[in-house]
Amino acid sequence: MTIQALFRQMTKGLTVLGLAALPLTASADNFRIDPNHTYPNFKISHLGFSTLHGRFGKTSGSLSMDREKGSGSVVVVIETASIDTGMKKRDDHLRSPDFFNATEFPEISFNSTKVSFHGEGATVQGNLTMKGVTKPVTLEVERIHCGTHPFNKKYVCGFDATAQFKRSDFGINYGLPAIGDEVALEIEVEAFKE
Repeated sequence: MTIQALFRQMTKGLTVLGLAALPLTASADNFRIDPNHTYPNFKISHLGFSTLHGRFGKTSGSLSMDREKGSGSVVVVIETASIDTGMKKRDDHLRSPDFFNATEFPEISFNSTKVSFHGEGATVQGNLTMKGVTKPVTLEVERIHCGTHPFNKKYVCGFDATAQFKRSDFGINYGLPAIGDEVALEIEVEAFKE
């Protein structure tokens, strides 16, 4: 073996060793929210007699997770006019300026500021924007479940996120105090890995 061939072999070996010594860094997994399996649901006291349940039918967004680094992000966008409580007259009133003012404010959004993983779940702090007002809201996730979807074979993660807030904080004051101020929110989310 010539000296040049030996030098090339040594250099190649050093390069391989150098690459092996580099730290392996995992990047965050990115997901797109599945609009057909993601529904923000809410409940609120109705005149103190019963609990009114409703949901929004059109949602989009994205999320990222890096469990090794303990970080992530969530963006959820809800079409305000997609509200559905099972009664058209009430839904039309909820879309009006008395409540959500869906014409002027067609979207409700949540943008995370911090994601903290714990056990099987997470705490997601962020900003909820509704009717032009932005306030901090914390979503609690008891369990995140990820795996291969049995039908389309894509990798999917799903979870239910819950939060509570006052609608009056967002300037939605119609009917107070007869119609409740405290809103219990649950967002059932499924998202496919991109």
